[in-house]
Parts: sequence; C-alpha cells; structure tokens
Amino acid sequence: MTDIEIPYEKDRRGHYRFFEILPGTLSWILLLTPIVLSAVSVSAAVFFILAYLLIFFVRSLAYSTRAIVGYITMRHQLKLDWSGLVADVEAGQPSDPKAKRPKWHLKALKRLAERPDHIKPSDLKHAVIIATVNESREVLEPTIQAVLNADYDPRKIILVIAYEGRAGKEAEDRVKELIDLYGGKFGHAMAVKHPAGTPGEVIGKGGNVTHAGRKLQKYLKEQKINPAKVIVTTLDADNRPHRLYFPALSYLYCVVPDPLRVSYQPLPMFTNNIWDAPTLMRVIAVGNNLFYIVGTQRQHQSRNFSAHAQSMQALIDMDFWSVRTIVEDGHHFWRSYFHFDGNYSVLPLSIPIYQDAVLAEGYWRTIKAQFYQLRRWTYGASDIAYVADKGFWNKNKANKFDVFSKFMYLLQNHVNWATSAILVLGAAFIPPLLHPQSLAANELPLIASRVQRIGLAGLLVMVYVSLVTLPPRPARYKRHHSVLMVAQWVLLPVTGIAFGCLAAFNSQTRLMFKWYLSKFDVTEKATVTASGKKISTKADPSVAKKSHKRRLRLRRR
Repeated sequence: MTDIEIPYEKDRRGHYRFFEILPGTLSWILLLTPIVLSAVSVSAAVFFILAYLLIFFVRSLAYSTRAIVGYITMRHQLKLDWSGLVADVEAGQPSDPKAKRPKWHLKALKRLAERPDHIKPSDLKHAVIIATVNESREVLEPTIQAVLNADYDPRKIILVIAYEGRAGKEAEDRVKELIDLYGGKFGHAMAVKHPAGTPGEVIGKGGNVTHAGRKLQKYLKEQKINPAKVIVTTLDADNRPHRLYFPALSYLYCVVPDPLRVSYQPLPMFTNNIWDAPTLMRVIAVGNNLFYIVGTQRQHQSRNFSAHAQSMQALIDMDFWSVRTIVEDGHHFWRSYFHFDGNYSVLPLSIPIYQDAVLAEGYWRTIKAQFYQLRRWTYGASDIAYVADKGFWNKNKANKFDVFSKFMYLLQNHVNWATSAILVLGAAFIPPLLHPQSLAANELPLIASRVQRIGLAGLLVMVYVSLVTLPPRPARYKRHHSVLMVAQWVLLPVTGIAFGCLAAFNSQTRLMFKWYLSKFDVTEKATVTASGKKISTKADPSVAKKSHKRRLRLRRR
C-alpha cells in the first residue's frame, strides 16, 4: 500500500523540490513569453498571443455552456422528491405507484435488486463534523439549525462540533452552550476539543477534524455501530446545507456500486451574506459559485472542496485527513486516490451548501481576508509535487496514464490560475509597445478587443446565472441595490488579476523558495443582522490576542 502522508517540509528534496518549483517556474515563463518573443520576433509574439486568445475563447464558450447546463441540473435536483426516492430504495421498488420517477432511478432500483447486500437507508447514519475556531455564535448557530431543519430525521444524525483548544475558554463555552441547547435533538452530539500544539501538525483544519474523527470512531465502536454504514460530512462554521442535502446524500450512498470508494461533493454557494459583502467580494463570490456549478458537469475532474462527505470506514482506513497541510480538503482527494490505488472518484451533487462571502470588520480587513483566503486555495499547487511523488516515485497500483492525465490537469489549472487573466487582458499590448512601427503589432490589440467583445456573450451567461442563484434581497436594502449586482461585473478584470492571479503567484513563488505556508489563515467572519448591525469576531484567536494587546498598548499611551 502506498504511503499517503505528505512529507514534512524538512524532508522535501530532490525530485519533490523540482515539482514544487515547477508550477511557479512555468507561470513566470508563460507570463514573460510575450515580452521575450516580442523582443526576438514580432511575428512569433503575435502568433503566440493570438493562439492563446483563441484557446481561451473556445474554453470560455465551453465554460458558459456548462454554466447553463450546471444551473439546469441544480434546478432539476432541487425539484426532486429525494425522500420519496430514498423510500423506494428502502422498499426495493417504487413506494408510490402514482409518483413520477426519473428513468435513472428505476434503473438504479433494478441494479440494487441484484445486490441484496447493499446498504439500506434505514441502516444508514450521518455524522456531521462542524469545524470551528473562534467564530461567533451568530455564525455557528445557523449552521447547526440548518442541519437540524433538513428534510431528514435528526435522530439519525450524529453532531460533532470540533473546536480548537487554542481559541480559549470563551470559544469552549460557546460550543458547549450550543451542544446543551441543540444536542438533545440529534441522535448524539458531542463537542471535541482539539489540543493546541499537537506535535507533527500544522495549525489548520486538518488536525482539528482528524482529532474529532478519531473521537467519533471511538464512539461508534462503543455503540457497536458499523462505520461502513456511517457517512461523514465535514462543514466549516458558516456552511449551511440545503434541506435536501441529507436525503440526497443518503440516496447516493445507498445506490452507488462501492460507497467506500467514492466521496460526495455538494455544490458550494457563497451566498449566505452576499447582499452584505462589499462589491469586490461579491464579484469573487459569485465567480466562485459559477466555477463550482460548471464543475458539476465535469465529474472526471471533480475534487474535494470545503464541505464534502465520505464513508466513515474509508476515513478510518486512511487515518482521516492530512494534518500536515493547510489545504486538507483538496489534498484529501489525492490522499484517497492513492490509498485506494486509483479506484476512487468524487461524485458531484448539485445540492447547495451555502457559505459566507468574505466579510470582515472594515473594508481593508475584508480585502486582506479575501486575499488570504484565495492564497490558501491557490496553495493547492503544493499538491503537484505530492501527486508526482506518490504517482511516479512510490509503488502503487493506480493506472499510470490516469495519474499522468490528472497530474497534467492539476498543473495546467494552477498555471492558468496565475496567468490567464493577465495574458488575456494585457498580452496584446506588449508587441505594439516594443514595435510601434509594426502593422501586425498594432493590429493585435484591435483583434484582441474583437475577441473579447464576442466573449461578452459568455459574460452575459455568467451574469444571468449569478442573478438567478442569488437569495432574495433583504428588506433593509433598496431596489437600486439589485442594479449593483449587475454593474459589479465591470470589476471582474480587477478581481481576476488583483486577487486570483496575484494570490496564485504568491503561493507558487512561496513553493519555489521554500517559504511554506505552515499555518491556516482563518478567514474572519462578520454577520449583519436584519436591522443592519454588523457583528464581527476575529476567527483566528492568535490575531484576536495580538489586536487586544495592541489596543491595550494604545490605551496606555
């Protein structure tokens, strides 16, 4: 069996360091290519830039098409009677002869009839691990309520609130109060404190949820509950599942051929506070929504992100999540993939789990929090070296062609993340700057602008999908606020470069020079009440302590 642990920072050398350096090197080379080619040959530069724009244009059309299809899929799945489908699986046949059922469901029932040993919904239990650090009650409590108010019997749900010991007594008291208030409504509930300073762990979510998972494993063993019949969903403090999430997840877990070799990825939608977030953050949030809607149409490229679900037995087999990386969600895909020798996939589920757009106390702190969040996401480039190492330098039974194709797709995505917005918006202006007398060079910006104008059709699709997926406008906002939801898209080039590209370059450059991110930058959470009052708590206790000390010093002065 392949050793699936990511190496400690001090142990990374040789080929591992080569692949850590590779994405940043390729990104810088690609960004400098128009300048170098323009200095050597204007024709070569024009050809390169036009080819890049053409590829980007074709991909944009495909992206827009998938956005529409993904939105239609989401609407379809939200209209399904998932509880009725689950009842059919339990009965082994349509439980209501008059109910209209999808053809794929009837085919699934036939397959299950040939597998008498499949897990029945009545035997299935859900465990929900909510990871929290120092988030306020106003952030955490609605998440618990969303789980409780789902179209699913809460007595079949085990609630685990995983909290950080480093957050102090106030956070501990808050979690215990919530367990006392809501715990009795679930099948079982417990608060699990993750000890601070655990050796071998980076400061991050992975250590917290892994510690909680081991406590859950102990509980299941004591209660003699088969972990293969327990499916675990991990949530951040602000993740609120749609009411259909648990019945839909139950259905999928019971009908897939091998539930232990699959994880389930619901649809992240950053809309909890979308009307309250600043304009720049709204553009980024709805852009993220579109990205994950599109992702539901590319199952072969689906990866774990944020909230996701997996069999408890599978988690036990691989010793839960990694405690050595700050990107434990995306990394968990690769961890599972190599543990199961490539016999593993992510099944996208177009049922939303609603999350917060970035909102902190004050505009500058919100901008910093947004950049740190995207830097953490783009730090998934650290998985490139991990995949190369485990896939090609360690013994495993995974198909090498599949490993290579996944590796190349991962590398391409991170390089594009760092470069595409800059190249699309700026590369066409480089040849005319260096060759003002060249006709071909001066025509290039005009051609690029025409391509970009055609691309506006794709932007209109993005605007449409973003608008129809918005929650209702709160009463405290006037109608003209809705106009801003359309006008804000003019800031897309700003957010694409200032946050997307720069965050990716930051992460990749850090990997190049071994300036590793060894601490999870907790995103500060703020909520706005119905009256318009903003309630903010620094999610990272270390930052909160520093700010408190700073205020004390200022008062003494």
